Amino acid sequence: MCEHFVARAGEPFRVDELWPLTEKLERFGIAGFGWGAGWLEPDGRLGTYRARAAFRDDPAGRERVGALETTALLVHLRRPSRLSWSRLSDAQPFADPGGRFVFSHNGELRESRRWRPRFRAQGRIFGQADTEVGQRWLEDNWRDGEPVGHVLAALHDAFGGQANLALLAADGTPHAYAGNSENPLFTFRLGTVRLASTGIYSLDRSLFRYVAPSATDRRLVPLRSTVTLDG
Repeated sequence: MCEHFVARAGEPFRVDELWPLTEKLERFGIAGFGWGAGWLEPDGRLGTYRARAAFRDDPAGRERVGALETTALLVHLRRPSRLSWSRLSDAQPFADPGGRFVFSHNGELRESRRWRPRFRAQGRIFGQADTEVGQRWLEDNWRDGEPVGHVLAALHDAFGGQANLALLAADGTPHAYAGNSENPLFTFRLGTVRLASTGIYSLDRSLFRYVAPSATDRRLVPLRSTVTLDG
């Protein structure tokens, strides 16, 4: 039940340029149980921030992350499937320990219970959310050089369920996979920034009425496909 988006531009932009969009996405997407972000640092590393507080209730986090300049960004706004999944260890996005990617998910990874015991036995599970289980699978099945769309589709095949996936790779490329028929994925532009965003669980284009009315170049991402945002 979460919402998320990825963004990219050819030149660095201040992250808080996208805070009006983020505020409305949280409000109309009925999120508010935590938020987080991943971004490309000037030195090429991936930075992350995660909070239990809602975006609207975390002014210090908004200010800290918003002051950054980047060319690639991932933002996740939480509304967990089970409200007990609200610890910081459940917050998104998740960062790969090897620095290869940052990952988030919207919807439900149906088969997470089947995979969880394996990763718990390895001492790699710290929370309750299904996204963390998907993260561990992705860490094990990531292959440098393999198209990201292939590995995201394979993750969805392995877990099933209604699942939109977002990933920011170490090379600064954002990817968004559309796998949730209840929450469509759209691409669009806000000025010089290209975005792919979930659609506030509305099976129409209400995203552009309530969240991003000034968006241009609006497109629906077909189910079972991945969009990659280049610079």
